[in-house]
Amino acid sequence: MAGAPGEHSSALTLKVNGRRHQVTIDNRTSLLDLLREHLALPGTKKGCDQGACGACTVLLDGRRVNACLTLAVRCQDAEVTTIEGLAAEDGDLHPLQQAFIEQDAFQCGYCTPGQIVSGVGCIREGHTGSRAEIREWMSGNLCRCGCYVKIVNAVAQVARQGS
Repeated sequence: MAGAPGEHSSALTLKVNGRRHQVTIDNRTSLLDLLREHLALPGTKKGCDQGACGACTVLLDGRRVNACLTLAVRCQDAEVTTIEGLAAEDGDLHPLQQAFIEQDAFQCGYCTPGQIVSGVGCIREGHTGSRAEIREWMSGNLCRCGCYVKIVNAVAQVARQGS
């Protein structure tokens, strides 16, 4: 939606993956739809669109959130990190992205972006003291293929490395 903010739209400024964006959006736009449809960042997946699967997990000011349940207008001046923002500018993968490859922690790949972003949050939050703790704190991210053991292996690997 272009033009000046109106009764049903708002101007929004936020930083996504280190880049500042100014947009005018419908007030009902979810953060997920803003990322995918307005900012052309398709890595964050739309799964259930009800906050139950975790495919849309992003970091909002460093905290894990379900982008499908977050209204974009609530993100004024926020910093958002998506799967596209985890790799280094030189193309080097984030350690957890690399660990997912090494541990073969994906099959179909649909949940992988949300799993990786949630895993990064889990590690940063310090919820990696045991495999059980990792499973608990990653439990909001579903994998229909059943790669949970390998996902936990990848998160534990990176947590041990101190990344």
